[in-house]
Amino acid sequence: MATNFAPVKSSTIVLPVGRSFPLASASHRGLRMVPTPMAVVPKRAPAFDLQLPLNRLMAGKSRCEYMADETIFSQGDPANAVFYIQSGRVKLTVVSMAGKEAVIAHLPAGSFFGEAALAGETTRVSSANALETSEVIRIEKRVMQDLLQREPEFAERFLTHLLSRNIRMEADLVDHLFNSCEKRLARLLMLMANFGQDTKPVPVIGKISQETLSEMIGTTRSRVSFFLNRFRDLGYIDYDFAGMRINSTLVNVVLHD
Repeated sequence: MATNFAPVKSSTIVLPVGRSFPLASASHRGLRMVPTPMAVVPKRAPAFDLQLPLNRLMAGKSRCEYMADETIFSQGDPANAVFYIQSGRVKLTVVSMAGKEAVIAHLPAGSFFGEAALAGETTRVSSANALETSEVIRIEKRVMQDLLQREPEFAERFLTHLLSRNIRMEADLVDHLFNSCEKRLARLLMLMANFGQDTKPVPVIGKISQETLSEMIGTTRSRVSFFLNRFRDLGYIDYDFAGMRINSTLVNVVLHD
């Protein structure tokens, strides 16, 4: 049986190619034009440079270059100034009554030290020595106090800097008390390479002696040598002409129970 289908007319409107069909004006259609304001992206404020207020100081400030191992101040010296590392690195140490020396911290460029003078310290309870050729700015105590009062933004950043460093030193103490030498060394290397810090990681650490590393984690040089060789065999670190290259996988040692 044959079936007949009635033709279906399409309701689709076919527009001739090549012709334009302008819409009627908004007023003709009874529409009201509402202007849409363009979103304004706020400009990002430039990062505050802690050194700029120091550069503006005309009196009560001096700049000095220290060679590697040269003393900046010694334990027992008068505490009458604050110091800022413009370039290089500085080591802070303490010597006990029995003559045993302990490393408190290694400070990179951009760090303040000796700030305890602002809190009433009259004599230095630690010593500061340059780890490499370093340029250090010395600011007299009264000048620094005046700067902190006159420059509220500088004072805020200075306080943030000190709090961050104190938190780091507390973490170092906990690490020293509860972790093994191997974990302490791995954590130290990662911190020196800026892993887990606000700043960008710097995987290559400048040349540093095994004796210095052993002082910082409280063990012997032979133990440091053993762990470094083990880290290299596992691919966590490597050496080249620039120094020691740290791989982010070194964190496995810190996290391993």
